[in-house]
Amino acid sequence: MKTVKVNLNSVDKVQSFNQVVRKYDGDCDLSWGRYVVDAKSIVGIFTLNLAENLLLTINGDGADELMKDIKPFTISA
Repeated sequence: MKTVKVNLNSVDKVQSFNQVVRKYDGDCDLSWGRYVVDAKSIVGIFTLNLAENLLLTINGDGADELMKDIKPFTISA
């Protein structure tokens, strides 16, 4: 399991991020506070507060590859 903060503050970012995550076989969850949605669900993503940074949790094999693919959306600590 890996976690990373992401910023999806525009419709274009959400769409691009969702396309990348959907290619991944493992489970990916996006959370903001106590709300958690499936990162592969574009409708679910739009229910979160996109003005804030979100936490992406990646489960399964290939997490390192996905981390590279979502680099443009990640927030460096």
